[in-house]
Amino acid sequence: MGEGEEARWCVVTGGRGFAARHLVEMLLRLGQWRVRVADLAPSIKLEPREEEEGGGVLGPALRLGRALYVPADLRDKSQVVQAFQGAEVVFHMAAPDSSINNYELHYSVNVQGTKNVIDACIECKVKRLVYTSSPSVVFDGIHGLHNADELTPYPEKFNDSYSETKAEGEKLVIKANGQCGLLSCCIRPSSIFGPGDKLLVPSLVAAAKAGKSKFVVGDGNNMYDFTYVENVAHGHICAEKALASEENGTKVAGQAYFITNMEPIKFWDFISRIVGELGYESPRTKIPISVIMPVAYGVEWTYKIFARYGMRVPQLTPSRIRLLSCNRTFSCSKANTQLGYKPIVSLEEGLKRTIDSYSHLRANKQKKTTSKASVYLGNGRVAETLLWKDKMQTLTTVLLLAILYYFFYVSGHTFLTAVAKIFSVIAFFLFIHSKLPTKVLSYQIKRIPPSCFHISQDMAHRAAISICSCWNSLVGVLKSVCRGNDWSLFLKVAATLLILNFIGILSFKRSFEIGFPLAFVVFFAYEKWEEEIDSILLNIVSFRSRLKLNTMNEISRQ
Repeated sequence: MGEGEEARWCVVTGGRGFAARHLVEMLLRLGQWRVRVADLAPSIKLEPREEEEGGGVLGPALRLGRALYVPADLRDKSQVVQAFQGAEVVFHMAAPDSSINNYELHYSVNVQGTKNVIDACIECKVKRLVYTSSPSVVFDGIHGLHNADELTPYPEKFNDSYSETKAEGEKLVIKANGQCGLLSCCIRPSSIFGPGDKLLVPSLVAAAKAGKSKFVVGDGNNMYDFTYVENVAHGHICAEKALASEENGTKVAGQAYFITNMEPIKFWDFISRIVGELGYESPRTKIPISVIMPVAYGVEWTYKIFARYGMRVPQLTPSRIRLLSCNRTFSCSKANTQLGYKPIVSLEEGLKRTIDSYSHLRANKQKKTTSKASVYLGNGRVAETLLWKDKMQTLTTVLLLAILYYFFYVSGHTFLTAVAKIFSVIAFFLFIHSKLPTKVLSYQIKRIPPSCFHISQDMAHRAAISICSCWNSLVGVLKSVCRGNDWSLFLKVAATLLILNFIGILSFKRSFEIGFPLAFVVFFAYEKWEEEIDSILLNIVSFRSRLKLNTMNEISRQ
């Protein structure tokens, strides 16, 4: 911008939001605009990457007067008018968090706030208004969308309050086109992702850390259109240029446009790529919609009751389940033809940049220190099962133990009858499993390899060595006790025998009923609170030592 040129100001509402930050930076890099960043916070706080040292442009632009931060609440029209004074273009990107299903909040910002934006544009003689809408404005939450275009009507019933109020805001912007010379259009970017996102990737990582990333909702074949955040910013700039064009301005004005990366991908493949490359377990286990939807309704019902008592907004809701399992692809033909929009960053490159930007959220590849509980259990399959490391293995073990308990104790069968029945069930299962096709309703059926039933010579050798080692350890203990020199060892042996004596008093059935649940709780609890439990035990031992020392001192004084 030359020294003699008149400053051309544009405003970005919600300018500190995820996609809006990228639009602000792109506008500043183009060098054709001075940018007014409008948002809720009373002052702007820059991130290191936005400063010159971090390769950013916003920090230097603010210091040079090419950018200006303006605090503005869209629900207060006077603040909006003040923010828009002297602006030629407004990019209206402000919106509440779409994951919070709060109608009052969404209506106040997406509808009432948009009314204030339109009124302020007219009052301040703004020439062009580009509104950031959402593809969800044509989604009813039930029927999937395949290559949907802008002729797709609004549904009679929306999936959630965010989509409903976004549609109302979109209608207001389209209706405002032509009023007092204002030209307006709407952009519908689909499933935005990229560096700086504080919703999608962090929530995926949180789910992965909690062990929830292994599940696929539905059959996993639903297709999605994702949009890299720089393509979203580029789409807004294309829309503004088209509105300003004498040739295309009248065609574009009063229209809505879908914006995507134009590379549809299976939703769960996209998620697997991000989660997997960040070092976490990718989704594999498929959960049918018919199974998870009743649970989601139950969670939503519980939230409605307990929200007033501080219950956090749940992630598992019917609307979220529908979003995760439906097809959602959109045609960009209209945007390509009328706006001249084409993605400037491919899906592959966008994924790479996104994953690289979240290196701080990568799974820790360093070998973790083995817990004492795992050491006590031998660091093998027993440890994995009792410590819930492999939840599928643990649940399978619990189920098998429950079946054994039923057949041997509850049913009243004799030992031989119970064993015969169990082997009959196993034989029946193996026979049916061998006859099943390799794929049933998109579910892969894995064959049980014969090696599962084979005990190798090496395994038998290791088992024999373990038995001999245990026997030798016991003989060593007996020798030490016989010498009569190790009182501490003697007390340990005596305590162990007393515990075994107590267990022996119980019936085998009662021992099973007590030991079975304890085994799956005690070791898990010890691993989780190892430091706290060790600290308590250390205090007890320390107290005993002090007591013993005090007693010895008292005896010596006498």
